[in-house]
Amino acid sequence: MRPPRARYFNTTGPCGPKHHYMLPPTQRIPQARELIDMDRYFVLHAPRQTGKTTALRTMASELTAEGDIAALMFSCERAKAAGDDVAWVESLLLDALREAATRSGWPEELLPPDSWPQVTPGSRFGAALSEWCRRCPRRVVLLLDEIDALQGNSMVSILSQLRDGHNARHEGRPFPTSVVLCGLRDLRDYKVASGGEPGRSNPASPFNIVAESLRLGDFTADEIGQLYGQHTQETGQEFTKDAVDRVFELTQGQPWLVNALAFEIIRQIGVTASITAGQVEEAKERLIRKRATHLDALVARLREPRVERVIEPILAGTWPGTDTSFDDDISYVHDLGLIRGPRELEIANPIYREVLLRVLGHRTERFVMADPHSFVLPDGRFDLPRLLEEFVVFWREHGEVLIQQEGYHEAACQIILMAFLHRLVNGGGYLDREYAAGTKRLDVLVRWPYTGPDGERLMQREAMELKVWRAGGDDPVPDGLAQLDRYLDRLTLDTGVLVVFDRRPQAPPWKERGEFEQATTPSGRQVTLLRA
Repeated sequence: MRPPRARYFNTTGPCGPKHHYMLPPTQRIPQARELIDMDRYFVLHAPRQTGKTTALRTMASELTAEGDIAALMFSCERAKAAGDDVAWVESLLLDALREAATRSGWPEELLPPDSWPQVTPGSRFGAALSEWCRRCPRRVVLLLDEIDALQGNSMVSILSQLRDGHNARHEGRPFPTSVVLCGLRDLRDYKVASGGEPGRSNPASPFNIVAESLRLGDFTADEIGQLYGQHTQETGQEFTKDAVDRVFELTQGQPWLVNALAFEIIRQIGVTASITAGQVEEAKERLIRKRATHLDALVARLREPRVERVIEPILAGTWPGTDTSFDDDISYVHDLGLIRGPRELEIANPIYREVLLRVLGHRTERFVMADPHSFVLPDGRFDLPRLLEEFVVFWREHGEVLIQQEGYHEAACQIILMAFLHRLVNGGGYLDREYAAGTKRLDVLVRWPYTGPDGERLMQREAMELKVWRAGGDDPVPDGLAQLDRYLDRLTLDTGVLVVFDRRPQAPPWKERGEFEQATTPSGRQVTLLRA
């Protein structure tokens, strides 16, 4: 008899407890059961690859097993090809519904009818649901996955039919008692598509109550520990506390990243002993270099105008717009999972933060011809002063052209310097970056491991603060020195570098930029000031 197959950390498709390590899916959305018991229609949304489909599938199975509900989950994804063709969309959705019910293994009396009512396109989906509910001896709960696949008139038609059926239930029309719409988008997009307007009450719509839009959250640090603990319990291989803490710090609990790091360490790197924070760091670098499908899907969004309007001020540290359309853009980018929250204009986690700057700086990296090994001192430490001198030469020669070519124009200086650093530091060391909208700065920490004179492993740390002097603004050096002081306090370092890019029309000619000087911070630290 073949031994049971070992479970693993899943990074592709829905999870199943037989094959994958996983947390109880429905425990991540406890409010959903309460809403279903109240016969409510609601939205469940979250970025891609966070466990939505797994949660829906488990919820449908658990509800049906209780005996008084027929809960069916099916995907709307195939309807994307039909676009605005409402009749075709209805046929595709009903085919998907029937196939899902057939696969479920339900008894005959719970299954949808063999043929659907022949009615006018635009009302067929609702009529079919009514006919099924009329025949089914149980309450029907419908869970529509990938609802975002519906577009334009098709989205309006399907949501309007659900709204009409929802309202007619009280007049005796058989119809699903509860419907869950699951996708990327938050409630306001569905309100608009079903005839409502953002910010306005529409009593006729089942999608107008904000409390009925649930977001599937990321893992907490404790949940990551529980998930990794399943692997330890089954194999004996331990994740050290430092490793778990580092995973949470890098991912902020994003489910795909949490699983991908563990999979990379165990299956790709092949670590067999206890897993350490250093191996987590190595796995992070490998994931970013490979640009896995999940990361590539996010990167593809960066050139969308709505995304660029939100991400650019975060990179540049500037204040974003305040008009209503910008609020909509923020909600959209949050729904994609790129930022922490609609009120927190920060990139969602350090891995995404690094990926964004690397991708945006790819064009600049091609211009960097210096040999990374030439910046390593004889004792193994990194020569940051020499790197900055090389950057000045590079900036004078290429800066003006690169700024003009950079789509994220307001953040061009930060992107260019980060690309230069990444090309010469990564591979031997690490770059940690911190940036957010409104901070007017970008913080950089270079971490460079090397071997000390007695053979011990040491870590060199060099801190930098990046600021931009914009047209009409005051000289940012005084604020920059104070901010650098606070950054050095947090890192417990004695010195650092303040880089100020001059973007004013009256800035010195390019060939004269790149002057170094010594400066004193408010606390008395001696630091290097580079005016670029």
